[in-house]
Amino acid sequence: MTRMNEMAKDLGRALAQTEEYQTLKRVISDTADDRELAELRTELEGLEGQIEAALRGGNEPTEDVQSGYEEAVGRLQTSSAYQRLVSAQTNFDKVLLKVNQTIQNGIAEGAESRIIMP
Repeated sequence: MTRMNEMAKDLGRALAQTEEYQTLKRVISDTADDRELAELRTELEGLEGQIEAALRGGNEPTEDVQSGYEEAVGRLQTSSAYQRLVSAQTNFDKVLLKVNQTIQNGIAEGAESRIIMP
């Protein structure tokens, strides 16, 4: 198991060096400093809290809360900083998907092999 853990660490280090991960890391850092996104996130969290409280109480959220939430989500989705973040995350997710597919292929090949690896 120790060898496998070392291989997993090596894979993690290799993933951290990919262009996609470096871009994601940079975009996350940039969005952390984006005041507009921070304010929007705070607004959304407040609205989500109101929606959750209403639902826990067995009620529907008010029209004002619902429309405020939808409007805030719309502003978030049209934010260029948010779009960069989503794009960077999607690109890195594609890398992870390819890695996972390669691992699955290796597992399938290993399961069919009669040779036992140390």
